[in-house]
Parts: sequence; structure tokens; C-alpha cells
Amino acid sequence: MGKQMTEMLKGTLEGIVLAILTVRPAYGYEITGWLRDQGFDDIAEGTVYALLVRIENKGLVDVAKVPSEKGPPRKVYTVNAQGQAYLDEFWRTWEFLAARLDGLHRTEGEQR
Repeated sequence: MGKQMTEMLKGTLEGIVLAILTVRPAYGYEITGWLRDQGFDDIAEGTVYALLVRIENKGLVDVAKVPSEKGPPRKVYTVNAQGQAYLDEFWRTWEFLAARLDGLHRTEGEQR
């Protein structure tokens, strides 16, 4: 992944992970797997775990410890009401930016 993609992803990864967690509760390794399945191949597990700590500290998710067949219990994350409100704002912001960027891209294409 190029540096520009990495920088853009940093700004959107919280919203992406919250969107994943609205589909169903998940633990860190599952989330990393889903991201990789969607083409985010270079996402490190450490990046996802650090992000999960941040969104937990912000109060955007609820956490339950679920027994694991292999090792210690897993922390399973679920989006709570505060997280859903954050995600709703993320999507409004995303739509605003995407529309403006699309307009710029079209204008730039017409100038060529």
C-alpha cells in the first residue's frame, strides 16, 4: 500500500471498523481478517488492536469477554449507541467529502 493510501486509511479506519461492527460483534483478529478480505491486505493486527483500544476508551463500543477454545478469553466488540451516533456522523462527513472530491475530479478532467 502506498504512503498516500496509508495516510488516507488512518483517517477513516475508525469509521470502517465501526461499520464492520454494526454487521455483527467481532474480536480483533476477525476484524483484521474482514479488512483483508475487503482488499486491505497491508493492515497489521497491531493497528487494529490499537484502534480497538482507542474506540473502547472513547466509549464507542461495548466489550464482552468471551471464552476462547485457544487461550485466554477474547474481547468481543459491539457498537453501542454512542458509537452508532459517531458512525452516522462519519457517513455524513464521508458523503459530503466524496461529493466534493467527485466534483473536483470531474472539473479537473474537463480542464485536460
